[in-house]
Amino acid sequence: PGCLQILPLPPTAMYLLPAFLLLPILPLAQLAEENHHPLLDVLELWEHSPEVLAEMIRSSPIASIVDIPAMNKTNYKLEARVQKQGGKAADVLPFVFAHGMGDSCFNPGMKRITADAGKHAGVYSTCIPTGDNQPTDTIHGFFMTMNKNVEVFAEKVRADPKLANGFNAFGFSQGNSVLRGYIQKYNDPPVNAVIHVHGTVSGVAGFPQCDPSKNVICKAIASACGDAAYNPVTQNMLFQVDYFRDPTRVQSQAFKKYSELADWNNEGLTTNATYNENFGKTNKFVMVKAMGDTMVFPNEGEWWGHFEDGARKKVLTMKETEWYTKDLFGLKTADESGKIAFESTPGNHLQFSEQDLFGWIDKYIVNSE
Repeated sequence: PGCLQILPLPPTAMYLLPAFLLLPILPLAQLAEENHHPLLDVLELWEHSPEVLAEMIRSSPIASIVDIPAMNKTNYKLEARVQKQGGKAADVLPFVFAHGMGDSCFNPGMKRITADAGKHAGVYSTCIPTGDNQPTDTIHGFFMTMNKNVEVFAEKVRADPKLANGFNAFGFSQGNSVLRGYIQKYNDPPVNAVIHVHGTVSGVAGFPQCDPSKNVICKAIASACGDAAYNPVTQNMLFQVDYFRDPTRVQSQAFKKYSELADWNNEGLTTNATYNENFGKTNKFVMVKAMGDTMVFPNEGEWWGHFEDGARKKVLTMKETEWYTKDLFGLKTADESGKIAFESTPGNHLQFSEQDLFGWIDKYIVNSE
């Protein structure tokens, strides 16, 4: 048993634990000797004041909160259900939303966009939390593993009879990792179409707001993250560590053995053909990249790209990655079947409008089903 030694940050910064600033494991006793170690503060809040911890997470600068204003529909030509000729949109499947890091299905922004999207298409629309209330749903986006979040998400999907025949999925930021995991591990009920908005689907290789390819300090921080990411303790503690993909360590035995993302990519010590099979059951993957993203590095990852293995320098497009060329989990097959589409927004992370979202809904769901 052990605990984690964290880089010396002020207590408030420790509430941003998914920053991955984790160094080698130290004995718990050594950590406990530090009377006011920030990590102990976090664990104390988690146990005794989850509402306080959730609010600190939500208000932190790395939280990915959806809080866009409702659209002025007078300036938008609706193409949804009631405007469709032949009533084709009446057969549109329900909508399921997955929120980002630091957000919650119980927050006003997620409630509104979930409801508005459903009204726009005239369908049942729901946001699936991985906690039973706002504090736990927020905290689980940090202190519950990626695989466990996917498992809870799948349980709640299967418990909703309105989703029994399948659904269309929408992910924001880290919520896209949950959706990717659901598709590859379960996809029953099946996801018909998924719209990945500014997603972490390919993993990340840097700290939010700190581009490791352009700044030596950010590169050092990313390297420190990689030092601690691939072991059973960190992989079973923090969601964000589970999709941290250090290009300088992807050939290491530790990455292949312990990384949850390596497993999903079929880059690990073993491969799982079920991932390819389930990936093929989804009919459309819409990848939306924020062109000015300062949260996801490299932001080409939002289009299934990543850094070239070995360094944080050259960025590969989707078709240049090994998971595409070797079709490790079914991405190339999906692309060659016309299932992959690319969209972009000009601003930063999660800077999009309801008009953008409704346009993607009309283009890839309402008008294609």
